Amino acid sequence: MIQDAIQITDLHKTYAGSKGAPAKEALKGVNLAIPKGSIFGLLGPNGAGKSTLINILAGLVLKSSGTVSIWGFDQDVNPRQSRASIGVMPQELNLDPFFSPREALNVQAGLYGVPKAERRSDEILELVGLSDKANAYARTLSGGMRRRLLLGKALVHHPHILVLDEPTAGVDIELRQMLWANVRKLNEQGMTIVLTTHYLEEAEEMCDEIAIINHGQVVARDTTAHLLGSIDQKTMVIEPDSPTDIFEVPHGIELSKTKQGALRLSYRASQTSADAVLEAVRTAGVTIRDVRTEQADLEDVFLELTRGR
Repeated sequence: MIQDAIQITDLHKTYAGSKGAPAKEALKGVNLAIPKGSIFGLLGPNGAGKSTLINILAGLVLKSSGTVSIWGFDQDVNPRQSRASIGVMPQELNLDPFFSPREALNVQAGLYGVPKAERRSDEILELVGLSDKANAYARTLSGGMRRRLLLGKALVHHPHILVLDEPTAGVDIELRQMLWANVRKLNEQGMTIVLTTHYLEEAEEMCDEIAIINHGQVVARDTTAHLLGSIDQKTMVIEPDSPTDIFEVPHGIELSKTKQGALRLSYRASQTSADAVLEAVRTAGVTIRDVRTEQADLEDVFLELTRGR
């Protein structure tokens, strides 16, 4: 039994330069194992190499070197089996405007060699909320409906792995909630989900594990909980009993004031204790009416790991 849905070893991709431009190394020795049955986040700034990696997984871009194994099938040894094991919902709305959703799913299933008796187009249309648009031309669908159809097309061949490339970019809250409900349902049924997103709060909520890519390299890879715990930046928010001006604080503490008059004291838990922060406030003669602490979120982790690299 395979343990990892995707296994990537020393993956490199270099794009040749054109008109005298130098070659661009998009991936620089990526090593990554994505566990079977997980919801795995793939994050990184624009130009980090995420799209190149996804396109290699989908078989749309040829790697320069390294190995990629999808559901136990080496892409070089078993290209058809590896491609059949993965479905990709692209970011671009690339749909034939003259096909209805049902026709689009049937054509896509045919391209993957799914026999007519095994196609489940109507079931997929119901899953993505397009049953009432089954026979409408794709060109008449709204942007959100087209994105639902892209999800349906990625599922026609019963893949073990579903890759979602920025699935909720530019969609409304209702569609976003529908997409995530479907993703959770598919994952509960055993499907491995790989997600790229610019909405870090989504990754924080949805993903079991996360890899952060920057400049073609994996700069972090861990469970979401451990990544959040790796940043020891904390903030203490103090509501003073009466209006208070900014005062001098010890080294290692940063003090700012909100529009509402609350004091925000940021510090690293590994260097400064909460008691020391409170003592600095008391020394300044501030009477505390209320106090709360804020932990780092995934955006803090992301910025910490990509800043200055």
